[in-house]
Order: sequence, then structure tokens, then C-alpha cells
Amino acid sequence: MLVVDDHSLVRAGFRSILGDEDDIEVVGEAKDGAEAVEAAARERPDVVLMDVRMPGMDGLEATRRITADPRLGGTKVIVLTTFDLDEYVFGALKAGASAFLLKGVEPQALIDAVRTVAGGDALLEPGATRRLIEAYVNGQQALPPAPGQRAALPAALTAREMEILRLIAAGWTNGEIAGHLFISPLTCKSHVSRILTKLDARDRIQLVVIAYESGLVVPGQASAIPAPPPEG
Repeated sequence: MLVVDDHSLVRAGFRSILGDEDDIEVVGEAKDGAEAVEAAARERPDVVLMDVRMPGMDGLEATRRITADPRLGGTKVIVLTTFDLDEYVFGALKAGASAFLLKGVEPQALIDAVRTVAGGDALLEPGATRRLIEAYVNGQQALPPAPGQRAALPAALTAREMEILRLIAAGWTNGEIAGHLFISPLTCKSHVSRILTKLDARDRIQLVVIAYESGLVVPGQASAIPAPPPEG
């Protein structure tokens, strides 16, 4: 993995914590976004631990460039922030980050996060992402964006895929969606894979962001989507 922070002591601390684990290897460090992009292209790490506020190119722009690089399709980004609900967190998710962590995270939680993301999972479940996006949007704009300002969903999405995308944005799991739509879990998984491909999204978190940005789901109106069935 790659550790990115503008403070050398912070980088050394993360390297010490992560490097002690048998299944985690720190292959490089970077002190700003530009160095992070170069190091990621050179080292092809599975995970980048990215600080947000750095001189020069910040962590959000570096995350955007890394996640947009087709050579780095297997590289996941964990963004570090000092606030749990702010524009940097939303920006990180929009830029393609697979997770965000507070800088005061406990060592074991950091290790677990790296393993989770390296395994291909996003650290935030979609329901938490939805609440984050609603909190951000409701705090930043009094009115919803005009239709012309919204990112249009591709016409290639079928009606069934649009329905599944709305449920993903509401925090439903594949199993819950499959039961609600009376389809098999495997069929649901295939639908989700096609949606990810058509929307050029890296994971379900980005699908939630896209659903809100496109206007498919309107902040404050997620309650119009049925709640997932209770477990058991």
C-alpha cells in the first residue's frame, strides 16, 4: 500500500502500524497529491491511504486522478479527514474513494479498514453513505439543482436497473433487493454488475452518489423508498 500525508511523522506512524502486519506491505510514501499520483502509477498499490489537506495538489484531486487511471483499476483509496461530515468527505466519495477514516482512528480500526478495502469492499455501507450525502446536500444548498445541472443517467439503463439503483441508494443489500423484486440473488448481483459497468462506477458507494447527483433520488425524500424488510 501507499501512505500519503504532508507530515513525515504521520507517515512514519502509519508505516509503523501497518508495516507490522504480515499481510500488509507499505511500498511507498508521498508528501502531496502530485507525488501520490506518480507513486501510485509506479508502484500499483492495492490501497492508497490519502490525506486530504496537503499543499499543492490536494488529496481529492489526487484521488480523482488515481481512480480515473485505467491502469489503476485495482487500486482503492482510503481518504483521511479530520471531520466526519464535511465537504471533503463528500468530495472524496464523489472522487472515487472506497472509504474515509477520521485521523484519530485507532490502530486496529485502521488495519481492519485497509484489509476491508483491499478485499474489494467499500468501508461505508450504502445507508450510511445516503445519510452522509443528505446531510451534505441539505447543509450546502437550499434548493435542489435545476434539471439541467444534474448529471444525466445513461439511456442504456433499463427500468429494472433504475429501480435497483434507487434501492441501492436507499441502503438495500442485494439480498433485500432480490427478495423485494422476486428475483434470485444471482440475478440481482448480475443487475448490479451491469449498473456499475454502465455508470462507470467503482463500487456501490459511487452508485449512491450518482443516484443523488442525477436527481433519481432527491435529498430529504429517501423515505419515499420502502424500507428494507427486517432481518430474520
